[in-house]
Amino acid sequence: MKYLAKYIKPYLIGLLALLFFVWGQSYVNLILPDYTAKIIDQGIILKNINIIWSEGTKMLLLTILGGLCTILIGFIAAKVSAGFAKRLRKAVFDKIERFSLNEFNIFSSSSLITRATNDVQQIQNVLSMMLRMSLLAPFMGIGAIIKVYQLAPSLSWIILTAICVLALMITILFLIAIPKFTIIQKMVDKLGLQIREMLTGIRVIRAYNNDQKQQLKFDKTNTELMNLNILINRLISMMQPAMTLIMGLSAVAVIWAGAYLVASGHLQIGSILALTQYVSQAIMAFLMISIIFIIIPRATVSVRRINEILSIIPEINDPAEPKHLTEKIHGLLEFKKVDFSYKGSEQAVLSDISFIAYPGQTTAIIGGTGSGKTTLLNLIPRLYDVTGGAITIDGIDIRDLPQHELREYIGYVPQKASLFSGTIKSNVAYGRPSASLTEITEAINTAQAAEFINDLADGLDSAIAQAGNNVSGGQKQRLAIARALVKKPPIFLFDDSFSALDFKTDAALRQALQNNLKTSTIIIVAQRISTIMQADNIIVLDNGKIVGQGKHQDLLTSSAVYREIAESQLSATELKKK
Repeated sequence: MKYLAKYIKPYLIGLLALLFFVWGQSYVNLILPDYTAKIIDQGIILKNINIIWSEGTKMLLLTILGGLCTILIGFIAAKVSAGFAKRLRKAVFDKIERFSLNEFNIFSSSSLITRATNDVQQIQNVLSMMLRMSLLAPFMGIGAIIKVYQLAPSLSWIILTAICVLALMITILFLIAIPKFTIIQKMVDKLGLQIREMLTGIRVIRAYNNDQKQQLKFDKTNTELMNLNILINRLISMMQPAMTLIMGLSAVAVIWAGAYLVASGHLQIGSILALTQYVSQAIMAFLMISIIFIIIPRATVSVRRINEILSIIPEINDPAEPKHLTEKIHGLLEFKKVDFSYKGSEQAVLSDISFIAYPGQTTAIIGGTGSGKTTLLNLIPRLYDVTGGAITIDGIDIRDLPQHELREYIGYVPQKASLFSGTIKSNVAYGRPSASLTEITEAINTAQAAEFINDLADGLDSAIAQAGNNVSGGQKQRLAIARALVKKPPIFLFDDSFSALDFKTDAALRQALQNNLKTSTIIIVAQRISTIMQADNIIVLDNGKIVGQGKHQDLLTSSAVYREIAESQLSATELKKK
């Protein structure tokens, strides 16, 4: 918690107020037994009704005061812990948002979700309990021990014995429980991953009749998690009966030993009752401390998991002294001897990549699976950073530009189209919320999405489910393309964005793009020759290297790799025609 202390700083005044009310509650708890003793010894035994009324009234007022302190302690603890959790959750979310794809590869998505939700919730719960118990317990415990010593020093051994027995039990419990908490959080991660896989792969699971297999897999993890939680809860539940037993035995010991002191005239009857209350308070205080020591290990696991996220320094950051492009940029994109390797990998994914993508032209990238096409495209918006060479826009290295500014100039359509819950309109205007209805409509028409949207009852206001699960792959791709077009950037990146389209729609879309993006720099990654054969410059990748560059007809004769791809997709007659 020391590392996360900065997130609780705004609540220092609340913590000071909490400390004051804890002191007030502790004072009331410690002073009430004295009034009880006085009422018995001076009121009931001596039959003094005035003492009973006066001291009883004071006890009532003090009890009300203690109750108010308890309510305020609970309120402040809840407010501070909830506010702390909110700030911590935001810090985790902000850090995850700044991750490059390399950092995302360190954690699974299900683990990141668990850490930002379940782990933060665990810390919030523990903090709330600690604020209520960790301050109250020392006041009550130390105060009760002092009171016992003041009333009957010879009976101090009872409370010390009780505390030693509790300490031994808690130590044993502590040693058993700590390793289990780490396992539990990992099991929660695993369970989240399995649920995510099931939800995202439900079509494949059902198509292969593997519902039962997935259920058995889930049940196994779920049962393991249940058994661990049952074990922990059984261990913790032992504390209550153990405390009750120790408290009862201590009270018996106080009454038994106190009886001799009363008989000898060294102690009054009311003081015995006060002593039993003080012993109970001391044991209760120690129980609070023990609960804190039990729950801290679980919170420690969560804190460590949160710190793993917050301590990561993202590889991709804005420059200390950023440069800026002019208001009207041309969009001249150049790769200068670019190399790239994934973190921890000895083999380069891209090597010595050099080419220029000119404004008003279409640059196409093609190659076999694993040749580095998508990776190359991901380097432009700095989803990854080059490990060698440089990428420039209008002569400025993209690493010298603020990330926000760089991405403002890019319209990116990823290989896997991703939509968000909302409406068609909100998804298309996602990159430019200020876009007018006319601009949205134009983008939809260019993306060849108007036909299926017009068939929907609500048109642009039709609902889109999470991840776009209620539209087809081709419709999803066209909406993703429309989203990039609405943004009107100088540079467009299409990462195999036409693969789910039929040939007729593909051709119509490419023609529309050519007519509407005459001044833009367009880079297309494609698998189909028919999609890119009209491009101004085609780059052929093989094993991360450029093995051919030029126009379609030139590459048919100059590049064996390109010709092999073309022959696998086009007939001999089509090759001659093209």
